[in-house]
Amino acid sequence: MFQPTPDSIASGDERSIARAISWVENQHPKAAELLENLNGNSKVVGFTGPPGAGKSSLVNALVLHWSSLGYKTAIVAVDPSSPFNLGSLLGDRLRMPGLFLHENVFIRSVSSRGSLGGLSTAIIEITDVLKHAGFDFIVIETVGVGQSEIEIAGIADTTVVVSVPESGDEVQTLKSGIMEIADIFVVNKSDREGAETFANHLKQLAHTRSKENWETPVVQTVATQSTGIEILSDAIQRHAQIAKKQFRYKQLLADKIYKIVQREKMKHLPMKEIMADIESKLSQNQEPNIYKIAKKYL
Repeated sequence: MFQPTPDSIASGDERSIARAISWVENQHPKAAELLENLNGNSKVVGFTGPPGAGKSSLVNALVLHWSSLGYKTAIVAVDPSSPFNLGSLLGDRLRMPGLFLHENVFIRSVSSRGSLGGLSTAIIEITDVLKHAGFDFIVIETVGVGQSEIEIAGIADTTVVVSVPESGDEVQTLKSGIMEIADIFVVNKSDREGAETFANHLKQLAHTRSKENWETPVVQTVATQSTGIEILSDAIQRHAQIAKKQFRYKQLLADKIYKIVQREKMKHLPMKEIMADIESKLSQNQEPNIYKIAKKYL
């Protein structure tokens, strides 16, 4: 059976890249050894925001712009999935049809597999495989699940929060959640009424929350017309130059290690036994005490 190697991945062989991603998604026995021999320095850019904000259209326009400049980009499109069968419900082929045959673009659709943070459980490992493949940019587009998408800030070097003019009434919510993680804020569909007012409001908010050597820029775009895409690209490039100098970068790496260790420690947790304990209590018309059951497995 064909097996990916660090050399075959580094060469850009798409078959090797795809197989390596499948390995880490499915926890193949040789995946850990493979990951230990990978390294790379790609810029990881996360796109998050509410459903309907036009994230896919924005990514499509941005990646086409980068391709015209000769950059190679990998896109990880995280699709929502059923928490019961873990299958993907949407497909990147529907959202990014213009990129599939482009020689400078690699697209992989992954299932969130019930993850509440809008990301795939193996997103760290998938990203590291793509880094080793030598892409200039790795774009992660999350599912639109609201404020729980702040998980993207623990993966991406640069987090782009996408919104629309109609989100003006939601600024108070943004203050306490997604706004906190934005390295760049995009007001997409800025040809709509109220876009300028909303963008100015966000600029004022960003100014009051500026920290270290970065103040969150607010970029107005119309993705379907490629308006503002160059400005967005420049903002991402500027942030990439300082991302690893920020305190958050060290915190980001520590958080990744924590998640890897946590997942490894929990890998052998006997889910069937836990389900049996719950069923036993329910069969006796008792409401299970989840803390007592959890204590049994600690």
